[in-house]
Amino acid sequence: FQTAEEMDQLTVDEDLNDMDRAVQLLSGQEVQRLSVLGNLPGLVRQNPAETFRRVVPKVRVSLRRLGDEDSRFSACVFCTDVPTVERRPHLVFNAWLETLLLAINALPKETIKQEVLSPLLYHSQTSHSLQSRLASCRILGKVASKFESHMVKQELLPLARSLCRDSESEVRALMCQGNATQHDATRRNTAQHDATRRNTTQHDATRRNTAQHDATRRNTTQHDATQRNTTQHDNGQAALIRRNCCYNLPALVAFSDPARFQSRLYGPFSRLCRDPDAGVRRGAAAAFHQVIQLLGPDQHLVHKELLVLLQDEDLEVLDALMNHLDETLEAVLAPGENRVPELPAALLRAEQTVGGSLRWRLQEKLLRRFAVLARLLPGDVLHQRFCPRILLILTSNKVLPVQKEAARTLCTFLRYNRRPEQRQETVDRLLQDLAQGPSCWNRLRFLDVCETAAEIFSRKYFKKHFLIPALDLVHDPVANVRYRLCQLLPRLRSALRLPADEPLLHQMDFCIQKMLCRETDRDVVSTIRKVRTSTDQGRSSKTSETGPGQLLFIRWTRQVQGSSLDQSSSVNYSTA
Repeated sequence: FQTAEEMDQLTVDEDLNDMDRAVQLLSGQEVQRLSVLGNLPGLVRQNPAETFRRVVPKVRVSLRRLGDEDSRFSACVFCTDVPTVERRPHLVFNAWLETLLLAINALPKETIKQEVLSPLLYHSQTSHSLQSRLASCRILGKVASKFESHMVKQELLPLARSLCRDSESEVRALMCQGNATQHDATRRNTAQHDATRRNTTQHDATRRNTAQHDATRRNTTQHDATQRNTTQHDNGQAALIRRNCCYNLPALVAFSDPARFQSRLYGPFSRLCRDPDAGVRRGAAAAFHQVIQLLGPDQHLVHKELLVLLQDEDLEVLDALMNHLDETLEAVLAPGENRVPELPAALLRAEQTVGGSLRWRLQEKLLRRFAVLARLLPGDVLHQRFCPRILLILTSNKVLPVQKEAARTLCTFLRYNRRPEQRQETVDRLLQDLAQGPSCWNRLRFLDVCETAAEIFSRKYFKKHFLIPALDLVHDPVANVRYRLCQLLPRLRSALRLPADEPLLHQMDFCIQKMLCRETDRDVVSTIRKVRTSTDQGRSSKTSETGPGQLLFIRWTRQVQGSSLDQSSSVNYSTA
């Protein structure tokens, strides 16, 4: 548009609502009428009554002036102006019909009854064209799903019977295709079935056979699905019953006399421990410690089941077994004897299974339960089978709680081992792999071992094997290792007894002085100051009980204090 006059003709008032704007645009130019026809489905959904009262009459007038391509926009008024549409080409007719079928889903029942049903009854008569009757068949199948059963019987069923008797086979075939929708709408009405049976052509018979085959296949599929669901439900119920049996098994053992366990309950108990359902095996593992304690002298009957549960691949089963593994092992093993030769291998197998997963808390729990083996298994078994595995965990595992628990378990094994050569071999491995290891992580783990060893071993053994290697780490190039050593200084100092340990005290003093002279890390210097402060507080609270040996330690503390102050001033000067 090039002139201002034409632009003014296309301009409408912005304050008008959608309905008034549509009525005004239908009186305008062709592009405006096409715009209204394109938005007509939205107007029908928004206000169907007003749309059919005010807009549709003007659409009928505009319809006769539109071309073939533009007629597609007004297909929603198909049934209200069928004679006009029938004169259009076949492509336009089908476009109108498809659009109307889609629009029926959004129309209310009253609008369908007034604007669609009446023209449908009229144009389905045999006096009208074949194209009109075919369209009536399709519209009938769509409309049938919108009304209740009694409405379908009264209004639509006679029309369906008439179309099923149509002289044209195409009409009867199309009615056969729409019978499924009508059949559901009338709730399997017998009259509809009789009307369908009147379609005697070969085409109708073929379609009925196909429909029956599809229905049979659907019924078979539904039957198979029902059977599968029933089987799964039955299996779930059976597994739940077996889990409840595991929960009540200790009570059954106590009630039925443990002396008759082998003849009455051993078979079911053994099958529960090998059940294909992991939940059932978990229940058996959770109750195992109670069962074995109730059996008393006959506990050897369930040794095989213990080995089976320890070798289970499910982590939940192992978790349930680990909760009371120490009680179970105390009932199975006598101190210093190995009644079950396969037990160490099964325990190590369980540890490898847990260690290969991401359940580090479960591995920590298992290592904690291993500590009881120090009193139950011979020292040779612990030294040859368990100590190498725990040393491997100390050097390779990166989870700190697991490493600390492994250090405690290893120190416990070392504490109960009565062979000096084996104890010395284990200590040498600790010094070689951890204290002198190439990784700072290993050296940090050695300090954790020292902290645990100070709790478990005597002062004499600790000073002989752990104190000097720990002090040697004062020269470590990694600041984190020196920082951890400074945190352990009070614990290392508590192992000394003056005046007998005066040489060790002087050696510790020399190491601290050397570290203070060379230390540049602020965190390490700050930790030394905190140690000094705590030592001063302890000294002031025990002044009245000070002896000759403690006075020597006080002098050492003062020397450390003076060196720390000198180092602090030098650092501040450097910074300035």
